[in-house]
Amino acid sequence: MKVGIDKLHFATSHLYVDMAELATARQAEPDKYLIGIGQSKMAVIPPSQDAVTLAANAAAPMLTAADIAAIDLLVVGTESGIDNSKASAIYVAKLLGLDRRVRTIEMKEACYAATAGVQLAQDHVRVHPDKKALVIGSDVARYGLNTPGEPTQGGGAVAMLISADPKVLALGTESSLLSEDVMDFWRPLYHTEALVDGKYSSNIYIDYFQDVFKNYLQTTQTSPEALTALVFHLPYTKMGLKALRSVLPLVGANQQAQWLTHFEHARQLNRQVGNLYTGSLYLSLLSQLLTDPQLQPGNQLGLFSYGSGAEGEFYTGVIQPDCQAGLDQGLPQRLARRRRVSVAEYEALFSHQLQWRADDQSVSYADDPHRFVLTGQKDEQRQYLDRQG
Repeated sequence: MKVGIDKLHFATSHLYVDMAELATARQAEPDKYLIGIGQSKMAVIPPSQDAVTLAANAAAPMLTAADIAAIDLLVVGTESGIDNSKASAIYVAKLLGLDRRVRTIEMKEACYAATAGVQLAQDHVRVHPDKKALVIGSDVARYGLNTPGEPTQGGGAVAMLISADPKVLALGTESSLLSEDVMDFWRPLYHTEALVDGKYSSNIYIDYFQDVFKNYLQTTQTSPEALTALVFHLPYTKMGLKALRSVLPLVGANQQAQWLTHFEHARQLNRQVGNLYTGSLYLSLLSQLLTDPQLQPGNQLGLFSYGSGAEGEFYTGVIQPDCQAGLDQGLPQRLARRRRVSVAEYEALFSHQLQWRADDQSVSYADDPHRFVLTGQKDEQRQYLDRQG
């Protein structure tokens, strides 16, 4: 029985800041951002969006009534949680109108957590093939204004429906894992922005990729040439390119050229959004499948998931004949319709998020076109609005 990704959909803000303009404002050469980290635009998340609303906005457009009736597991992977006890998945389940008899879980391990959700979901569906699972990676990446990590911010959510006989990608049952205590990136409870040792984290990322990739090839007796393309977690797109280049010597010149060509398609959409934390790998997968004309049903893709702290996993999936029917076909057009904001507007939006305090607060949401929005906080409870409710 095949189990895997049946539908794949993405949501982000309707706003972005141009990376060349941001570089100029930070007295940096534009090419440092455009080429050095490989980013052209960065999503600007307004106060009216958070991990809950982004998740719901990603999932709602792809779900049919039949999907909703079959879903009995919802996993939200995030490191942008809104509560230390209550799972964001419970809020998302309510907004989506899921049945009350559904298991709702929030998972956390930096950028890796959505992959843990995918693996849990596929195991669940293999045991219960008549059921479906919804896995969402949803985050707002924040490092602070005028910090070294600022150009690798962003935000959004990727929603994946996991089912038997999937339309998009049939997942393999084998993977290679690595986990150990590494202080390359972390965010204590008293911080609203992450702490990161950027160079160290980049080195750990590549070390982890090489380890789990080679271990996967060895333990599964897979030839690297059997993998049509490699898809990476992309906190910024140059990171994935560096990792890919590190394993090119394992294959011949033709395969090297093929992998590099496919990678350009895999990072096309990420270049326009920025860092999604838990969703970055899966936006890259969506970009690969939407924009790469050379891919064919039956092609095997390798996927590398990484979460700082640190955990890495490499696994594979096979493209299915009806792949395009399960993808978010309108995404490139939605990204093109976003409104560009100035650096000053971006800074104001960044600084006026809902505050971590107990008093009642309101959020301006009139200009936010999304179905689900955050309207404020009342009696220490976040207030969400479904405009179609």
